[in-house]
Amino acid sequence: MDPRQTGFYSYRYPGGDAIGTPVRPKTVEAKQWDFTTTDNLGRTISESAASSLRAPAAVMDAARGSVSSHSTGQSTKPDDSTTLSNPFVLRHGRRYLRELPYPLPCDLAELQRQNLHTILATSVFGRALGSSLDPQRPPRKVLEIACGSGYWSSLCHEYLYGLGYEDVEYTGLDIVPIAADLRKQDIDWKFVQHDLRKVPLPFDDGEFDIVVMKDMSLVVPLGSASQRILDEAVRILKSGGALEIWETDHLIRSILPHPPPPPNKNPQEYACAVSTGTFMISPITPFTEVHNKFLASSNSWITEALDKRKLSPTPCARISQALLQETETLQGVENRRVAIPLGELRWEREAAAERQTANRRGSEAARTKKNSTFDSGVLTEEQAALRHTALLVVIQMIESLEPLLKEVSGKTQEEWQGWWGSMMTNLLQERGASSGECLEIGVWWCQKV
Repeated sequence: MDPRQTGFYSYRYPGGDAIGTPVRPKTVEAKQWDFTTTDNLGRTISESAASSLRAPAAVMDAARGSVSSHSTGQSTKPDDSTTLSNPFVLRHGRRYLRELPYPLPCDLAELQRQNLHTILATSVFGRALGSSLDPQRPPRKVLEIACGSGYWSSLCHEYLYGLGYEDVEYTGLDIVPIAADLRKQDIDWKFVQHDLRKVPLPFDDGEFDIVVMKDMSLVVPLGSASQRILDEAVRILKSGGALEIWETDHLIRSILPHPPPPPNKNPQEYACAVSTGTFMISPITPFTEVHNKFLASSNSWITEALDKRKLSPTPCARISQALLQETETLQGVENRRVAIPLGELRWEREAAAERQTANRRGSEAARTKKNSTFDSGVLTEEQAALRHTALLVVIQMIESLEPLLKEVSGKTQEEWQGWWGSMMTNLLQERGASSGECLEIGVWWCQKV
């Protein structure tokens, strides 16, 4: 998927032009959101639904960059849950889930950040699924647990439809009904409202061909709760079906110059990394603590804030071990991890400059070859857009965690605003993330025995 097709919302940036107008840095090409009427939860709805603000019915059409005025009509709501019937509370000027430890807001800005992150992940992996499909066993039912806006399900439908799998039913499960009505996009879709803290999940044994748990490290705490969800995902998966886990580390590390390619690398996956300007992660990939001082501070605060809530700041390090322990129920555990630099790296520019000097003495053919691959150290427009998008995802994540980070850092509002402004200037205007700072994402998949 071309990262320039990403939808992105307006954002507050420091600085501006000569007359003080804020300047938005170049990123992926934006789609406009249709802001018409906003309800009391900060959700945009159509004019026809403005008279029904009390019902939690306005849902974001994440894949189209608009907002649907009514729910799927197929949601399941437990009768005895106040949290599900009245899920939101206003804190610090943003909407959060009521009485739940989930640390991120649940408003339009955060949903758009998550959608941007989903496009970023599927773009660098080149597909919406990590596992390969068996043509002899075409998937019929796909479940996305903690689906949020349902955007991944829409991308999975696009991917599978392109492969010729047209008769696939998609189900999204979440605690609040904010998912788009994907049926309007001719997708066989239904939404089920359910609190993940309550097991069993409302599905039959062996019901799904593919079960996906995406970005759940801030949803389910470590320990028995995480194990229960994994057990449930396995229970509702068909024998031979695929379980996939997509995750992102919440801490930023710096990759050292010129990392070697992984041993026994998959040629297609390596070609995808080269084309997107990213780096495949393996046990030999050389990382160090983050160099940027602002990201180092946010790393420290994020670690403390998540540790207090029994959430992992580095979930990617735990997933393989958790899946490999399920020897009686899961087999064929594989993974694919990628580091996305947050900008053009200093050593890439230096290497490119050295090659350019050498090529001036070479032939015209050598000079032409210099610009033909990412190995030249010159980013294409698409690679630069992906990296800038990764930087924005990191910045927005810090912003979404602001109340928690202010608490653990001990900063006043004035002190936080000063730190925030300095960080934005450093990262967006001064290329402060040019020393190897990377966003690390991964996908793990396996089969049920």
